[in-house]
Amino acid sequence: MPGIIVGVCALWVLSAFRAPRDPEGAWAVQEFGKLPVISNGRFQPLDSLARNSLAQIREKQTANLEPWKKVSESPRILSATEWLMHVMMAPKQADEMPVFRVDHPEVRSLLRLPDADPEKRQDGKHYSWNQIWPAHEELQKQTDRISGIEPAHRSPFEQAVMKLQSRLFLYMRLKNTVFPENWENVSKELNGYLSSVEAGMAAFRAQQAEKDYDKKAYDLFTGYVTRFDAMTRMGTPLLVPPIHAESARDQWMRMGEAMIEIVHGHSLPAAVNVYASMAGAFREGRIADFNKAVADYRASIADKYAPELAKAQREHYFNALALFYKSLVVYVLAFLLACASWFNLSDWLRRAAFGLIGVAFVVQTAGLLYRMLLEGRPPVTNLYSSAVFIGWGAVVLGMILERFYKDGIGSVVASAVGFITLIIAHNLSLGGDTMEMMRAVLDTNFWLATHVVVITLGYSSTFVAGFLAIVYLVRGVFTRTLTEVVGKALSRMVYGIICFATLFSFVGTVLGGIWADQSWGRFWGWDPKENGALIIVLWNALILHARWGGMVKERGLMNLAVVGNIVTAWSWFGVNMLGIGLHSYGFTDAAFRWLMLFIGSQLLLIALGLMPQTYWLSFRERLSNGTSPVRPPGGRGKTAPANA
Repeated sequence: MPGIIVGVCALWVLSAFRAPRDPEGAWAVQEFGKLPVISNGRFQPLDSLARNSLAQIREKQTANLEPWKKVSESPRILSATEWLMHVMMAPKQADEMPVFRVDHPEVRSLLRLPDADPEKRQDGKHYSWNQIWPAHEELQKQTDRISGIEPAHRSPFEQAVMKLQSRLFLYMRLKNTVFPENWENVSKELNGYLSSVEAGMAAFRAQQAEKDYDKKAYDLFTGYVTRFDAMTRMGTPLLVPPIHAESARDQWMRMGEAMIEIVHGHSLPAAVNVYASMAGAFREGRIADFNKAVADYRASIADKYAPELAKAQREHYFNALALFYKSLVVYVLAFLLACASWFNLSDWLRRAAFGLIGVAFVVQTAGLLYRMLLEGRPPVTNLYSSAVFIGWGAVVLGMILERFYKDGIGSVVASAVGFITLIIAHNLSLGGDTMEMMRAVLDTNFWLATHVVVITLGYSSTFVAGFLAIVYLVRGVFTRTLTEVVGKALSRMVYGIICFATLFSFVGTVLGGIWADQSWGRFWGWDPKENGALIIVLWNALILHARWGGMVKERGLMNLAVVGNIVTAWSWFGVNMLGIGLHSYGFTDAAFRWLMLFIGSQLLLIALGLMPQTYWLSFRERLSNGTSPVRPPGGRGKTAPANA
C-alpha cells in the first residue's frame, strides 16, 4: 500500500513536467508568454510579468471572469498570460474583467461598488476597472490624505485604499505598455504618427524659433510625443530590444521611448511594427496572423538575443511546473497520514507518510535548484526564498529524525513545517516579483552562500525543535499516546536539534558581522535584525544551560523550545516590519496580523504546557497509580512515587 500511494503521487508530479503547448488553431498564448522583457530590473518572460501583476491585483495567478459562479458551474477562467494579452492589446475588453479584489467594506462604499448578488453577476469582492474608475476622484482624494500618514499608523481602511490605488496604477502601466490605451486602430494610429513626424518637427522648430508655424501639424505631432512620454514616465516594462545585440541591458527601451527614437533621427525599431501587428490581429480575432507575428518576432531575435530568449523560456517552464505548489500538496497528504499512524498504530501509514515526504522533498529541492539556476544566486536572496529554504531545511532534519526513530514524529514535523513555510512563501509571492534584483550592498554570492544560508539553517532547526515540542504538548494534553518512552525520545530530539540550532545561529551571526564590517565598516551596529539574530543565539544557549543545570526537565524543555518559535518568528519577520534598520522592508498589516496570531498560538500552547499534569490525558493514568511521569534526579529507568 505505501508503494502505491507514493507511486501515484510521484506520477502526478511527473505528469506536470511536460512543456505546456498551445492547442492547434488556438491563440499562441504559451509562445507569447515566452517573449523576453525587462521588468523590476531583470530579464523575465511576459508570463512572469503577467503572473506577478495579476497576483498583486487579484491575489491569484488566474483571472476568473465569472467569480459569482460556483466551481461546479465552471466559471470562465483565463490564465495570467491570456489576461495580460487582453490588457496590453485589447484594453477595452480587459476593462470589463472583474480582476480587482476589494475586500474592505468601507472602500466598496466609498467607490459605490455593488454588494454580492449572483443574479447581477457580482460576488462582492471582485470588480472591473469600469466599475471602479467612475469614483476614482474620491479614491484620489483619500490617497492624497493618507500618503502623509506613516504606514505603521494607517487604519485598515487607509491601508486598503493605498493597496487599491497601487493596483490601479499597476494596471494603468500594463495597459500602456505596448501602445496608448486610447488607440482604437493601432495600425492607423501608428501610420498617422509616422506621417506626422516630418511636418510636426518642422512646425516644432519654427515654434521654438518664434516663427510662423503650422499649428495643426504642431498639435498633432506634440500630442503623439506627449502621450509617448507619459507612457515612458509611467515606468512601463522595457519591451523593445536595442537594434544592436551588443548593446548593454540598459539599452532596452520602453515602447514610448522607442516611438520617440524616430524624432532623434533613428529608425523605428522592428519590434514596434511586430507588436502593432500582434495588437491589430488580437483585437480583430485573427488567430493565424497573431500567431505568425509572435513566431516571426521570436525568429527575428533568436540569433541576436539567444541568451535572453533562452532565459525567458526556462523561467516560463519553471512557472508552468509550479514545483513548490505540488510539494505543498504532497506535504499536506503526508501530514495527514503521519498523524493517522499515531491513532491507527499501523506501520504502513507511517511508511507511506515518509515516502510522500521524500517525494515532496525531491520536488522542493528541484524547485530550489531551478530558482538558483535562473537567478544565478545561492538559495536565499529575499523573504520569499528564505521561507522556501527554511522549510527545506526543516524537512531535512525531520526526515533524519524519522529515519532513526521510526515513530512518525519526524514525519509530522517535517510535513507540517514544510507546508506551513510554503504557504508563507505563497502569500509573500502575492507582493510581486520573487526574483527581484539584489540591492547593491547585498550583491555578493559569497556572503549569500555563507551567512544567509547558515543563519537560515539556524532558523530551520530552531523551528523544528519548537514544533517537536508542540507535538509533545499536544499529544500529552489531548491524547493518551505520549508514553514515557515517547516523551523521552522527544526530549532527546529537542535537545539535539537545539544544539544544532545554537551552532548554526551563532556561526551565521558572526558571519553576518563580518559581512557588515566589509559592507558598512562596522561589525555590529545594534540593527534590529542583528539583535534578533543575537536573541536566537542567546535563547538557545539559555535552553541548553537550563537543561544542563537541571533547572528544567522534560516539560520545561518543551515550553522553552516553543518560546524559541516566537523568538525565531520575530527575528525572521517581525524586525522587518519595524520601519527602521538596514533590514526593514516596510510595515505590512496582513503579515503583522498573522505574526501576532502565530505568537498568540504559541503562548496558548505554553499555557497548556504549564497546566498541572493531572489535566494531561497521557499522565492521568500513571498519576492515579501513584507514579510520576518525571524521572527523579539521579534515577535511571525508574519512576518515583507521586509524592516524591
